[in-house]
Amino acid sequence: MKTSHGWSAPLSAVPATAVDRAGLVQRLRLTALSAGHAGAGIAALVLALLMTGAFPALLSLTGLLMLWLLVPLAAGLARVHRTVAARVLDEPVTAGYADTTGRNPVTAMAIWVRDPARWRDFAFCWFAGTGGLAMSLVPVLLLVGPAAHVVIGAAQGSLLWSTTAFLLLGPALLGWWFVTVPLVRARLRADQAILGHSRSERLRRRLDQVVESRTATVDHNAAELRRIERDLHDGAQARIAAAGMNVGLAEKLVYTDPDSAVELLREARETTVSALEDLRTLVRGIHPPVLADRGLGWGVEALAIPIPIPVTVALRLPRLPPPVESAVYFAVAECLANVAKHARASRAWVVGDHDGDTLRLTVGDDGEGGADPRGGGLAGVARRLAAFDGTLTVTSPAGHGTEVRMEVRCQAR
Repeated sequence: MKTSHGWSAPLSAVPATAVDRAGLVQRLRLTALSAGHAGAGIAALVLALLMTGAFPALLSLTGLLMLWLLVPLAAGLARVHRTVAARVLDEPVTAGYADTTGRNPVTAMAIWVRDPARWRDFAFCWFAGTGGLAMSLVPVLLLVGPAAHVVIGAAQGSLLWSTTAFLLLGPALLGWWFVTVPLVRARLRADQAILGHSRSERLRRRLDQVVESRTATVDHNAAELRRIERDLHDGAQARIAAAGMNVGLAEKLVYTDPDSAVELLREARETTVSALEDLRTLVRGIHPPVLADRGLGWGVEALAIPIPIPVTVALRLPRLPPPVESAVYFAVAECLANVAKHARASRAWVVGDHDGDTLRLTVGDDGEGGADPRGGGLAGVARRLAAFDGTLTVTSPAGHGTEVRMEVRCQAR
């Protein structure tokens, strides 16, 4: 089984007792991971000792230079462990360092001192170099320790040493089989707990996101109202006013110049038809009729038809709240427009489903990639979804296409 992060299976799916080839392979991989953790633990211990030793020297240039070099190294080591924990546990482990872009060394150091994420890195270095190192060494020693002693005893010609090690080989392998998975899981959970956000910090960040998305939604709605007013003023309103003037002139000419009156009435009728078409176009821009009639799935199908490349649509969606359908519809429309304009793709796809609690939808293509999630179009999509507690994730390596994944928590109607 493949997870979204590429590990062969989530750690929770590894059988604890079943003896089979899959369990053996997974435990060997976890033991190799533990060996890597043990090696990194030695580096973490060195970093922890150096940083601790640099604190008393903070008032000197030497202490500042040491921390200026050591803090980024600790962050890099922590970043590697976050990535590993996220892949093996199949759960996100995020840090959220305070931004120091463009800061001078002294200001950046002051920000580091107040940044909880940097202190978590420091605590992690101590954990990884002490308790974490011990936890990671156990599976490795159980697997290779007795076998290594058998070889060493044979090389030294010590029959007692080799025999003792050989007798311990079976119990050690049995212990290795049973303790590897829980030990690696415990180590990764500890990494996740130390390096990830605390619950209060997650709530604070979520509150900040809600406030930001609410502000963006208010601004977006105000801009949308101005656009509607402008379109009405420049389009339908102007045409209706012209039609009214033509009808008024025709009323004056109906007895003195009937032919001119008829012509004016004909122009008024054509102008009224054009005004009606403007109003229909405006309404489609607010809430497309296909959404009200058929739902989001059919709406996306309609969006895919005019795209000049083949677009595969595979959606299993119930009827969702109209505001959510509208937001996701326009988000997909923006993504497909980007594919048509910029991707140089030969095909695209829109896939998604609703699990009863969350709508998940992906728009992808096989084009050039390199899409910038901070660009105007995708940033606007992210703001549109954030208003509904939604998220937007863009994966777009250069030369390997683009995938835009959307998630919105919502209930079916």
